[in-house]
Amino acid sequence: MIYCFLADGFEEMEALCPIDILRRGECEVVTVGVGEEIITGSHGVSVCTDITAAEIALDDRVEMIILPGGMPGTLNLEKNRYVQQAIDYCAEQGKYIAAICAAPSILGHKGLLKDRTAICFPGFEEQLGCKALSSDYVCEDGNIITAKGAGVAQEFGLKLLEKLKDKAVSDKIKASIQCR
Repeated sequence: MIYCFLADGFEEMEALCPIDILRRGECEVVTVGVGEEIITGSHGVSVCTDITAAEIALDDRVEMIILPGGMPGTLNLEKNRYVQQAIDYCAEQGKYIAAICAAPSILGHKGLLKDRTAICFPGFEEQLGCKALSSDYVCEDGNIITAKGAGVAQEFGLKLLEKLKDKAVSDKIKASIQCR
């Protein structure tokens, strides 16, 4: 199971594109509303989530969490105790943690990137506290996958699918959506 956390002000492309790609790849993605079930993105798109953050179960079924960026979505994610608990659980258990745009800063503030290579939206680099800044749009270092921003949401989603399934499944979905 994959939890994708949505907080008011999230970047819609960074959340919905990976969710769509993962579901096409037959992954179980649960959208999690931080605060309420109806969450409004930074561009006014409202989403009815599957559950609220208070309803998450941190157990062996969790394979990955996804933290979309956007403002003030990233700030709203970071201040939520359930999101923090999910990050801690995944870090301790070696589960995948995926963050895009400004959201990798949350991982940086927790010290999770200090020995890793990562990427983020320009202007947030100093908040990562990482060993090295990647020049790639999507960066994988161990169980942490980071991405630069909305323009690479598709590439980000395909990388997540590759890690959860395999490259053949990711390539199949990539071809089916006519991605270059």
